[in-house]
Amino acid sequence: MANFSVADVKKLREKTGAGMMDAKKALTEADGDIEAAVDALRAKGLATAQKKSSRTAAEGLVGVAIQGTKGVAVEVNSETDFVAKNDKFQDFVRKTTAVALTMDSDDVEALKAAPYPDGGTVADKLTDNVATIGENQQVRRMQTVTVSQGAVVSYVHNAAAEGLGKIGVLVALEGDASADVLATLGTDIAQHAAAMFPQALDAEGLDPAIIERERAIAQEKAAESGKPENVQEKMVEGAIKKYAKENALLSQIFVKDGKATVEQHVASVAKEAGASIKLVDYVRFQLGEGIEKEESDFAAEVAAAVGG
Repeated sequence: MANFSVADVKKLREKTGAGMMDAKKALTEADGDIEAAVDALRAKGLATAQKKSSRTAAEGLVGVAIQGTKGVAVEVNSETDFVAKNDKFQDFVRKTTAVALTMDSDDVEALKAAPYPDGGTVADKLTDNVATIGENQQVRRMQTVTVSQGAVVSYVHNAAAEGLGKIGVLVALEGDASADVLATLGTDIAQHAAAMFPQALDAEGLDPAIIERERAIAQEKAAESGKPENVQEKMVEGAIKKYAKENALLSQIFVKDGKATVEQHVASVAKEAGASIKLVDYVRFQLGEGIEKEESDFAAEVAAAVGG
């Protein structure tokens, strides 16, 4: 005979959010000990979370937050866009971004180990969310920008809620211009970065591996031209310079102008304001970039199930 009552089942469900049958089974196995049943269900939740962690999480949200002259962007992934619209998930991204803003590094593991506002750690809350919402979720990355004087300005493209969206951008402007001037300039540049996808602030910041790949492509094209070797070398260098110009934020043509570069636009605004302004850093997080999504052939899956 079971050593627990209907009231015990109700209490366990309230404590854990578990389903009726799961709660009854846990109490049966724990011989009516509610705390032991809670531990068993938590262990089951952890096991479920571990299993789900192998599934691709390429949706989710990017959160951005600013305090004073410091800003941070955080990407938290989920498996489906549906979860990204969940209030619980959005609250987690918002609060995790706020925690990241208090940190002195961009170490994601340190962020996961940091205290969460509602108790426990960020990692603890993430595990609870995985078990409760039922999808794999990951705190993927974070990046901070700061200035000693000036402003950090944020922009979220197609925001799902305040400070949350698919593309989050932060722009760090160092200088003594007024807050209004910096805010307007920063928003313009952030919107530009969201649209134009720069790979680095300047040419020196571009990934050497990507430059080498571009160089190899340019060399192949130059060789196919049949032109003299010295001409081919100039063709390759020209192609690399063009790539660097088009992919470094400062040298990109400013979208709202169509003529001046971003760097020239910043100088123009500074001159008009009679102040010093320098674009010193930026962050552009696009949800899921670099993650290879698992593609599912639904028809093949059905055929395999029927055949099997």
